[in-house]
Amino acid sequence: METERELDQIERKAAETERSPSVNFEDPKYYVCRELSWIKFDLRILNEARDHAVPLFERLKFLSIVSSNLDEFFMVRVASLKDQVQADYPKRDIAGMTAEEQLQAIAEQTHELVDLQYSTWNRSILPALEKAGLHLIQHHEDLTKKEADYVDRYFRDTIYPVLTPMAVDSSRPFPLVRNRSLNIAALIRKKKGVAPLIPVVPKKMKRADGSIRPDFAIVQVPGVLPRIVEIPPEIAAQEGRKARTTVIFLEEIIERNISLLFLNYDILAAHPFRIMRNAEFELDEEDAPDLLIELQKKLKRRQWGEAIRLEAEEKMDRGLLRILCDELGIEKPDLFQIPGPLDLTVLMKMYGLPSFDSLKVPKHIPQPVPALMNSDDIFTNIRKGDILLSHPYQSFDPVVDFVRSAAQDPKVLAIKQTLYRVSGNSPIIKALAQAADNGKQVTVLVELKARFDEENNIAWAKMLEKAGCHVLYGLLGLKTHSKITLVVRAEDDGIRRYVHLGTGNYNDSTAKLYTDLGLLTCRHEFGEDATAVFNMLSGYSEPLFWNRLVVAPLWMRDKFYAEIDRVRKAARAGKTAFIRAKMNSLSDPGMIGQLFRASADGVRIDLLVRGICCLKVGIPGVSENIHVRSIVGNFLEHARIFQFHADQDESLFMGSADWMPRNLDHRVEIVFPIVDPAIREKVLHYLDVQFADNVNASILLPDGSYVKEDLRGKKRVDSHVIFAEEAEREAKEAARNAKQKENERSFTPAAPSQTQG
Repeated sequence: METERELDQIERKAAETERSPSVNFEDPKYYVCRELSWIKFDLRILNEARDHAVPLFERLKFLSIVSSNLDEFFMVRVASLKDQVQADYPKRDIAGMTAEEQLQAIAEQTHELVDLQYSTWNRSILPALEKAGLHLIQHHEDLTKKEADYVDRYFRDTIYPVLTPMAVDSSRPFPLVRNRSLNIAALIRKKKGVAPLIPVVPKKMKRADGSIRPDFAIVQVPGVLPRIVEIPPEIAAQEGRKARTTVIFLEEIIERNISLLFLNYDILAAHPFRIMRNAEFELDEEDAPDLLIELQKKLKRRQWGEAIRLEAEEKMDRGLLRILCDELGIEKPDLFQIPGPLDLTVLMKMYGLPSFDSLKVPKHIPQPVPALMNSDDIFTNIRKGDILLSHPYQSFDPVVDFVRSAAQDPKVLAIKQTLYRVSGNSPIIKALAQAADNGKQVTVLVELKARFDEENNIAWAKMLEKAGCHVLYGLLGLKTHSKITLVVRAEDDGIRRYVHLGTGNYNDSTAKLYTDLGLLTCRHEFGEDATAVFNMLSGYSEPLFWNRLVVAPLWMRDKFYAEIDRVRKAARAGKTAFIRAKMNSLSDPGMIGQLFRASADGVRIDLLVRGICCLKVGIPGVSENIHVRSIVGNFLEHARIFQFHADQDESLFMGSADWMPRNLDHRVEIVFPIVDPAIREKVLHYLDVQFADNVNASILLPDGSYVKEDLRGKKRVDSHVIFAEEAEREAKEAARNAKQKENERSFTPAAPSQTQG
């Protein structure tokens, strides 16, 4: 009997296994190629440019961002894949694709993206601009007589002195065309009757019939001059233009007058072109005697990396195009023939043209932080309790004031800070330099390897060193991406440490455009951890334990895994269990596998992923409980927030790390818990509103596409507008309360009269 019972149990288990076979959560079919997911992100941005409900000049901005993103994508991601192909690198990506397969798919999808981008420009944006009163003269042939006279004078007086025409012949090789520069290529031929500069024409310059091949020449469109040239309104009006503003692009003016650069030559063809070069480079940090000097050498080579993409005017002469492709080594998949102006990043300049404010989203003015709207200094206010900062809805000034006050305060002994990206005229840098000048101990980690900010950061590092700061360049082989500032202050009751932790960079310029959250605190455990972070960065001293901070690359992955496991156990026990997370990108196979397992256990998972998302949703038994949204709107979503709810036990974190391999394994990152109950409610409210957003959010579907909600009959929820209105309302209320307290302090009632009855 026992044997039969055991056999029955084995049969039942076998039947259950057959009905629910074990799932391989690492199977590539459940994942999306990172690069193709990025293209979908750019498509979501392009869809904002295509949306007629978006103000016209905001659509211009989105169209410009698409071009800017594509540039970086090719210089970094496509370049890296090409390097892998050349090196016969066999490893497949998260979705099981080889580098060559990825390049083929990228070529197909980026061509489709660019076609749609220019279709939007030509068929939708341009007519709308004309209707709005902005006329773009697309071709110099369309200039009227007086307009032509004006641009010709402008060429002679302003443009001509700056230009350097470069001819290509047997004595002058093909020039090194700079990365991302806009150029005009031309076929030219010596006029009849003019003696050749070269007495004997080489055989290779002659055709079979004895005639001389046309020469090839290049003119770089100078980046030091404005690319958008406005025709004076009075001239445009005289010529019957009805538009308020008439403009022409700089390259059209140069093309019109190019014959003045090649006297004694006939211009057979002239067309603009632009190239992308490989901007990736390997830096051997271990063998570099001086990281700063070695990095400077590498940066000089970035302008001359391998050409990986060619943009050429669609109507370019075939012979001219053939010369460019041959000389630059461009194959068909990397050739983009453009039906319009090259490099639409110029549209960001067009966005800045005056007199069109009615066609833009009203400019948001960052509001003061209520907790700081009083007469107390910033350190006194932080001692009252933790302070949450929400940018760009609230001003970045408190962060600057935190460092500036520390630089000037005689009680402050030391300031320590990490810098990844800062603005061109950074008040933070000035305050740190002033602090060193005032005798403070100032330690600054400047991340020299912040891509495309390397030169800027090198300059800041040198300046800070000259000012007397102790400058660190980071840990060997790791980028320091964490956002942390530590101020050590001597107070009446002893040493107190004040800490700022954030999700975004110490950049006062981008703080007006990026949505980020920050925390100001003087909690002892945070201060102790902050000290440990800087000791680790400066002296390789790993702490025995952390009080509150979660630090990558050694501890963060395990912490997130543990949090997910805790929620999974609650779900398996039938308790309320869910995860909500907001980040910029999700591509780490380990984290995605953990999310798949949690979903299979019944955990509801809601994700806000702005850009790359490498998981597929809606797969039965794998990701049917995972829901993904992406917000693309007036501000760039940049904050990272992580909520893990297991019955009555809930944890909430913010920080600098996305769920990507580079953040978890190859960077110094910091994630920190929110422990103050009032701030906790504010951050949860932040998540609630963003997950309810149906204006800026797109929803990921099981087929990998993103769609926006149908708003018919629904209330519009725009998280950017809501947060801006809330910040303004809270600031006004705080101002009223501060004024009322001031009145109460200044009002002293008169003493009662002492008269005798």
